[in-house]
Amino acid sequence: MPAPQKLDAIALLKADHRKVEDLFARFEAARGASRKKSLAEQICLELTVHTKIEEDIFYPACAGEVEQDLLKEAYVEHDGAKVLIAEIEAGGPGDDFYDAKVKVLSEMIEHHVEEEEKRSDGMFAQARKAGLDMDALGGRMAAEKADLVAAYKSGGVAKPETPTFTGTSLA
Repeated sequence: MPAPQKLDAIALLKADHRKVEDLFARFEAARGASRKKSLAEQICLELTVHTKIEEDIFYPACAGEVEQDLLKEAYVEHDGAKVLIAEIEAGGPGDDFYDAKVKVLSEMIEHHVEEEEKRSDGMFAQARKAGLDMDALGGRMAAEKADLVAAYKSGGVAKPETPTFTGTSLA
C-alpha cells in the first residue's frame, strides 16, 4: 500500500481559497434564486470550515512566529466574516440585501486571502520562514476539516463564536 500523501498546511489553505473564489465568481454569474441559494450555502459551509481549522490549528501554531498584528487582524476578519455568514444563512435570494451581503463577504475574503498569501511578508510566508512543520499541521487540519464537513452536512456545526467582537454574539 502506498504511503499516505503528505498534506502541506499552506497548500491546503490555498486550495480552500481558490475553491471559495470560484464559488463567489459562480454566485456573481448565477441568475436563478435556487442556484444563488445553493452557491451561497456552499460558500458558507466552505468558509465556516476553513475559519475553524485556521483558528483551531494554523493560527495557534503561528502565534509567536508571525507578526502579531497580522494574526490579530486575521482573527477579527474571521469574526466579521462569521457575522455575514450568519446573515446569509438566515436569509435568502429574495431578501433586499442578500446579494449585497454575499458581495461584501467576497470582498472581505479577497482582502483576507491577500494578507495571508502576500509573497514576502504575508502570514503564509512568515510561517514558512519560521520553520513550522507544514506537513504535520496539514495532516491535523485535513482531519478536522473532514470531521467538520461531515458534521455540517449531517445537521450543521455549532454557530461560530466571535471572540474579537465583544458587543456581539451570533444567535
